[in-house]
Amino acid sequence: MTDAAELRRRTAELLSAYPPATTDRLDFLKARFDAGLAWVHYPEGLGGLGAPRSLQAVVDAALEAAEAPDNDARRNGIGLGMAAPTILKYGTQEQKQRFLRPLWIGEEVWCQLFSEPGAGSDLAALGTRAVREGDDWIVNGQKVWTSGAHNSRWAILIARTDPDVPKHAGITYFVCDMTDPGVEVRPLRQITGEAEFNEVFLTDVRIPDAHRLGEVGDGWRVAQTTLNNERVAIGGMRLPREGGMIGPVARTWRERPDLRTADLHQRLLKLWVDAEVARLTGERLRQQLTVGQPGPEGAGMKLAFARLNQEISGLEVELLGEEGLLYDDWTMRRPELVDFTGREAGYRYLRSKGNSIEGGTSEVLLNIVAERVLGLPAEPRTDKDVAWKDLTR
Repeated sequence: MTDAAELRRRTAELLSAYPPATTDRLDFLKARFDAGLAWVHYPEGLGGLGAPRSLQAVVDAALEAAEAPDNDARRNGIGLGMAAPTILKYGTQEQKQRFLRPLWIGEEVWCQLFSEPGAGSDLAALGTRAVREGDDWIVNGQKVWTSGAHNSRWAILIARTDPDVPKHAGITYFVCDMTDPGVEVRPLRQITGEAEFNEVFLTDVRIPDAHRLGEVGDGWRVAQTTLNNERVAIGGMRLPREGGMIGPVARTWRERPDLRTADLHQRLLKLWVDAEVARLTGERLRQQLTVGQPGPEGAGMKLAFARLNQEISGLEVELLGEEGLLYDDWTMRRPELVDFTGREAGYRYLRSKGNSIEGGTSEVLLNIVAERVLGLPAEPRTDKDVAWKDLTR
């Protein structure tokens, strides 16, 4: 049984053999993965030691104290937070060996090819087709709102493989090479001026059956693992007190007494408490993850994340008055990551509008909380038993 003392010993050995000050960053990360200290709850040989997930904090604290390099998790959030747990649960041993190491160290960035122009909130209605041809699948269709597709080597992809069965039953889950012929990535410019999102066109893209995750037609069940992890990754990230969006507005309040009013004071206090409640709830959710896979409770955290970000950023712009209307740069650019706290209030206000759409719309997440967490009756669904090809579109 690997305990905290054993992990401290292994971490000390890693630091001794690969001193952070003199070791190449990627070499250190590779050595950390091979030592089982990347994600300690993963199996041995796949970056872990089969240890309790809660002990990851022991490793992280020791490495941070030694100023060791990290794997820049924000740059590959989809890979680490969504693709990796799905591959671990449904991938073959060959797939795990091939994908997890370069994913964790950041050599290969991942994106998510799920949403489509006609299948966003109703994701199971997707129309991208994958047709079997020998040992390959030929994929044609369009995906949209693909974060980071312009920087990605791999994508997790769901496509329709059987149009003659109900929509949830005819979907299969694949890993798509974003460098393959037929994959075209186009930028989607957002209200912020940036294009971190993309639309992706797939034209006769050939995916080997060896890159299928799970059974043919079982893609919806596999995708639930991805989606549950996505909501936790977005809404349940670990933050210190006054981390995230509440930090900049609280700092402005302290440093600019000339901007204060009694009404803004009351509203800020309420949002500060809400943010702290959400932070502590997220900590509890992560503790629950140590004993199993994330469930629908993550939808509640994602809901709170979106609401708080929008309300806090709105308050910040109002607090700053005319200054809040300033914007530093409308230049069209394609960033590698989203940095909410590294820019000004106007950016936070505009970018937070997407929080209630990305990672599942708030309307859909409310249904998930109602039905799967609170046990309320499900909404009537007249298309449950209708073949996808017969649905009205």
